[in-house]
Amino acid sequence: MKFCSSLILLVAIAANGQWERVNVATTSSLRGLSVVSQNVVWASGSEGTVMRTGDGGKNWSVLTVPGAEKLDFRGIRAFDEKTAIIISSGPAEKGQAQIYRTLDSGKTWKRVFEEKRAGVFFDAIAFWDRKHGIVLSDPVEGKFVLFTTEDGGDTWQQVLPVALPPALKNEGAFAASNSCLTVQGSSNVWFATGGANVARVFRSPDRGATWAVYETPMRPENASSGIFSLAFTDATNGIAVGGDYAHPESSNLPNVMQTRDGGITWQVGAPTAPAGVYLSSVTRLQSGVFFAVGTTGTFVLAKSGQKQTDQSLNATQQSNRASTVWVAGPNGTVTQIAVDLEAKR
Repeated sequence: MKFCSSLILLVAIAANGQWERVNVATTSSLRGLSVVSQNVVWASGSEGTVMRTGDGGKNWSVLTVPGAEKLDFRGIRAFDEKTAIIISSGPAEKGQAQIYRTLDSGKTWKRVFEEKRAGVFFDAIAFWDRKHGIVLSDPVEGKFVLFTTEDGGDTWQQVLPVALPPALKNEGAFAASNSCLTVQGSSNVWFATGGANVARVFRSPDRGATWAVYETPMRPENASSGIFSLAFTDATNGIAVGGDYAHPESSNLPNVMQTRDGGITWQVGAPTAPAGVYLSSVTRLQSGVFFAVGTTGTFVLAKSGQKQTDQSLNATQQSNRASTVWVAGPNGTVTQIAVDLEAKR
């Protein structure tokens, strides 16, 4: 276990919306975020960094996974204060597509899987329950690559390529926030794409055994644009957000879309203000309102997408409190925010 030098950061206390200074020992860029309970939250990111709190963010343990100092852990899924699984994003042929697991709060880590095929690039990880999970990679030889586990991440098997529809030219997924892939219930899973002439959503009702794909109203203009994040409230109602990360202030693309039939059809949602800003991650509050983050700030997606803060962030996930969310971002930022819903009505 390796600890970094201490850095003073600001962490929001959700109960009153005030800011309190705490010591967080990292300057890494964080894109992985997993909220287990009101007290237990994990985050992960660049330079092999993993962070964990067991007291709701008052104190953080920050460590570097031994031997993984050059890896970027963009995805994490934790189950309790002791157990977590992380994926590293980067070219597999350069040794950057790896999966690690800890059973002792990060004191020790086991590399449970490594993929070395050229073209594999892990984008996101998700679990339906403690045993059944799935990892998404960019396409290889014209098909997206997915791996599943049935034993809590100890072993992984590739989904047969024949189960997946062909990828489009230049189509890929985005490892921006570990949320281009999402699961719901005991077997539903979706992932979203960009980079091609149309952004699409793939859907499986059986934990990845079979797949169908559906087009959205978004027509990406380049390799940096598309859908970056998905969230579903149930098997039928969901939201997709995105844009162009190379032009985060605004683009001509619809950056908010919604579905009411499980991802088969998508409609353009109410635009953000300003319109067309890049959104990297979206989550649903317990109140039913959606909350999104990006490099230009945070947005409450109610009847219209109103900007709430200018803080640059990568990932967000719902809290166990009604009007709060957890967020993660550059320079070791991992924060709980009280969302001002009254101001958006």
